Amino acid sequence: MSFEITTEFLEKLTSYIEGSKNKSIIGLFEEMHYADVAEILDELSFDKVVYIIKLLDSEKTSAVLMELDEDIREKILQNLSAKEIAEEVEELDSDDAADIIGELSEERQEAVMSQIEDEEQVKEIEELLTYDEDSAGGLMAKELVKVNENWSVLKCVREMRMQAEKVTRVHSIYVVDDLRQTEREALFKRSFNNFYKNSYFRSIYS
Repeated sequence: MSFEITTEFLEKLTSYIEGSKNKSIIGLFEEMHYADVAEILDELSFDKVVYIIKLLDSEKTSAVLMELDEDIREKILQNLSAKEIAEEVEELDSDDAADIIGELSEERQEAVMSQIEDEEQVKEIEELLTYDEDSAGGLMAKELVKVNENWSVLKCVREMRMQAEKVTRVHSIYVVDDLRQTEREALFKRSFNNFYKNSYFRSIYS
């Protein structure tokens, strides 16, 4: 069941913000999906949006930021400290984190990166920032598994298993060509078992 934004809800939220009733505000959003939170923020004045972003846990607000319009997100980031942005970034996959940091000035980028505690994440973000935004490298998170469409099915399965051991979760498999330029998220037509192990990987995805 989807959440419905009502006038009553917005009036209650506004009352809580004006009264600095932070526990009540947190309670309103506690079980709410981040996409619903983003829709609510679209209905509020900018100062109230910043108030809520600063108040709620970064585990939720990091996802909310990615749902917001880029112009609104940029304004919000301008009102957050380097430490606050770092806390948001630390909750994101590396590609989304790079998107956020890429919207900052070079000076702010350095300040935010210096506040990120996970050195491995910093390296991943720095690598992604070197790619053009629309290139395969710029689009893919470091958490994703990547294979070549011209490899055999057997080689791809082995490679996927090896890469999966190095990431915390795998939610997509990306396919590149020999030049590592063409990017596509793999949607499999049939089970791997229906193909010979020496078949080209490109024959089993669309």
